[in-house]
Amino acid sequence: MAVSEAPRKDLFKRITRNLGILPILLIFFAVFWILTPNFRSFNNMMNIMRATSINMVIAAGMTMVILTGGIDLSVGAVAALTAVVALKVSLTSAYYLAVPTALLTGMAAGLINGALVAYVGLPPFIATLGSMTYLRGAAFLLCNGVSIINSNLSFAWIGNDYLGPFPWLAVIALLVIAVATWILRKTVYGMRVYAVGGNIQAARYTGIKVRKMLLSVYVISGFCAALGGVMIASRLYSANGLIGEGYELDAIAATIIGGTSFAGGKGTVIGTLFGALIMGIINNGLTILGVSYYTQQVVRGIVIIAAVTIDIVRNQLWKK
Repeated sequence: MAVSEAPRKDLFKRITRNLGILPILLIFFAVFWILTPNFRSFNNMMNIMRATSINMVIAAGMTMVILTGGIDLSVGAVAALTAVVALKVSLTSAYYLAVPTALLTGMAAGLINGALVAYVGLPPFIATLGSMTYLRGAAFLLCNGVSIINSNLSFAWIGNDYLGPFPWLAVIALLVIAVATWILRKTVYGMRVYAVGGNIQAARYTGIKVRKMLLSVYVISGFCAALGGVMIASRLYSANGLIGEGYELDAIAATIIGGTSFAGGKGTVIGTLFGALIMGIINNGLTILGVSYYTQQVVRGIVIIAAVTIDIVRNQLWKK
């Protein structure tokens, strides 16, 4: 009997381990579903998706970086700079180049970050902390410290239109999650990302060009942050140097809540999606319940610690 039960137990362990942070997401969803009827409406579900979409996109790039054992503190500043770039270009005769120019600017910022980490040898924290400062300053300089407004914005549909009943912001975010998941799960590139994060020396010995891999994940992070900046600008019809403040912390929180290890080599973009949704559901539910912003900050901090702790404890239990 013990023999027949062993495979079942192993299967149960695999299933529960692969669920990751999903049970915690469902618990929060159920709690707010019960506490407030307003939470249950389809419109509110779409509000949650719209509100978390930018964090999902930026966090997808952050996940790639953290999987290699790095970190990117500059994503909020990249979002600000690229939003300003997009608005500036949108006011010219070449307005159709606004989004491509913004995305290329973000990738260039990521390229600099990657070069500093991979080729100069700076610690990722220091390299991207410095980038966060100068990129934010560049955003303020570019807009002269004031908001740039374009009420005729050519790409405003991104932030304000719908694909059927679904906001384009949410559709774009889910597409980014799907592409990032495919890259990590189904491609050689994804396998190398995990290899670099798992053991950088072993990755070198197997012939992986570690420097190029590190460079590439920061470029991807820059692209995702730039896309986030475009999404913000499209929603607001404006941009300034203050855009994206704190977004780096939200992206890191979503990634870590979703089960990605700070040490690298372990994690999924789907987990990051769940992490972003947990934060979005908490913010939305507490707002509907009339909880003050400052109390929400306290609750969010506690939830981040608790969710990650529960996930770590569960993983340790299943190893036994």
